[in-house]
Amino acid sequence: MKSDLFNLKNEIAVVLGGTGVLGGAMADALAGAGARVAVVGRSEERGNTRVRSIEAAGGKAIFQAADALDRDSLARARDAITKQWGPVSVLVNGAGGNRPDATIAPDGDFCKLPMAGWQGVFDLNLIGGALLPCQVFGETMVAAGRGSIINIASMSAMTPLSRVVAYSAAKAAVLNLTLWLAREWATKGVRVNAISPGFFPAEQNRAMLLKPDGGYTERGGQIIGHTPMNRFGEAHELAGAIVWLASPRASSFVTGQNIIVDGGFSSATI
Repeated sequence: MKSDLFNLKNEIAVVLGGTGVLGGAMADALAGAGARVAVVGRSEERGNTRVRSIEAAGGKAIFQAADALDRDSLARARDAITKQWGPVSVLVNGAGGNRPDATIAPDGDFCKLPMAGWQGVFDLNLIGGALLPCQVFGETMVAAGRGSIINIASMSAMTPLSRVVAYSAAKAAVLNLTLWLAREWATKGVRVNAISPGFFPAEQNRAMLLKPDGGYTERGGQIIGHTPMNRFGEAHELAGAIVWLASPRASSFVTGQNIIVDGGFSSATI
């Protein structure tokens, strides 16, 4: 008998940060499972490139411009998507990242970390990466009585990594907000979960992990040394977790969870 557990044909999904490597892979996965996917971000060029890729694979997608740090911008995006397709039922909060001025150099001093860098990382990862989108899209999900929100946290939310203090703290806050909202909306039909990826080379961290020739940097080598699977993750390896958490059937009793996809990194460092 054919299983319908992971069929998302009735879902309308928004992927914030869908113009990036990891966010784009998540958008691909949702579309591949049958969802109509709105790729939301600031880069129209990259957004439309992702849409064309999804459509070429037989999926349905649109690009919608929005600034995750601007509530009005998010509301306009939500309304435009709703007008075209109907109420959003899946939200993936994939916007986020780090800043050089919020990173402590090997010989740096935590006490001299500039507040602008710290605030910028918190704004990007907590405010734009979770809080505002959860408020804007969550409001209509609660009104409809159904929905799945998937926040993208990080391994550093549980095990703070050296040097990236602001990023680690911000992602810990994202995880805490996920748990709080899961309890708040548990009886309103809206599930709220998180995925914590391990180390996946993308635009922002590639230079930190890999040399131009493809070899490991010193930091990349240290990470591989603590990863039992002895490699970095590939973006498509987040697909299973995303589709599972998005499905109202496969994960109907799952909320307030943090799904770790890290090649065993967390098990090796405990």
